Amino acid sequence: MCALCVVGCKKNVDDTSTPQKALDAIQRMIEEGRPQDLPKMIEIKARDVTFEDGVTEASAIQNVKDKLGTMLGKLWRVSKKVNSRFPAELKAEAKVGVKAAADQGFDYRSLAKRVLGDPFGFLTEQRARMEVEDLGDGTAAISIDKEPAFGGLLTMVETSDGWKMNVPVDTLRSNKYWPDSRHEWAVIASMMIGIENSLGEFEGEFDQGKIRSVREAGERVGRLVGESVVVQSIIYSMMKRDDGTKDKDAAPTKSTAKSKPDSKPDSKPDSKPDSKPKKKSKA
Repeated sequence: MCALCVVGCKKNVDDTSTPQKALDAIQRMIEEGRPQDLPKMIEIKARDVTFEDGVTEASAIQNVKDKLGTMLGKLWRVSKKVNSRFPAELKAEAKVGVKAAADQGFDYRSLAKRVLGDPFGFLTEQRARMEVEDLGDGTAAISIDKEPAFGGLLTMVETSDGWKMNVPVDTLRSNKYWPDSRHEWAVIASMMIGIENSLGEFEGEFDQGKIRSVREAGERVGRLVGESVVVQSIIYSMMKRDDGTKDKDAAPTKSTAKSKPDSKPDSKPDSKPDSKPKKKSKA
């Protein structure tokens, strides 16, 4: 009996011992309906920082990944329900294609319909055109159609847990919108929760028979999710705006350092007394 248990457990362990096997594992997660495991395949290098409330940046990042996984799981379940009720309509939508949608300009309703129809179709499509090369230094280069993926930004890195997709933190950190404080990472996590809750609200309406077509589904889920994302984005933008008025040298860089005053859980970005520092007159 114990032997059978061990064999059964091993089936759930994805082999990521090489870059190629890691990409195959990502594809398998999608095919087997395990999108909640996808964030495990993402590596976001954290600084050796402990914030004022005792939370490390690594823990804050892991919290975001956990919330992302839960949200993707909800998206997958909702997508299956929509596909089950409107298979013909979704097939017609799929024929339009991503390129045609792009030519028409951004439309959140059309985007929502395509995401509901096949939320991970983009990954599946890219995988067929993707190649990976182990560079022998713990990193791997990814190409799509023989060209560096996304200008060379999309790469892989070897970790203690196997190979993962690498987020170019060093490059992104120069962007003012990259999360830098405990509060900012918390807002990103809240955004994931907000999307999940919006999908849950849509799922409830869908189960009650209030959604009668793919068009209605796209409009409703697009509006619910869009409103949630907009609210969280405004909060985040306000935080980053206020951060821009502070001395960047004050950011913590060691595990023993404290977080910036604006990262306290009960602080409000629009009520900081030092959001507009006064200039000192020179003698």
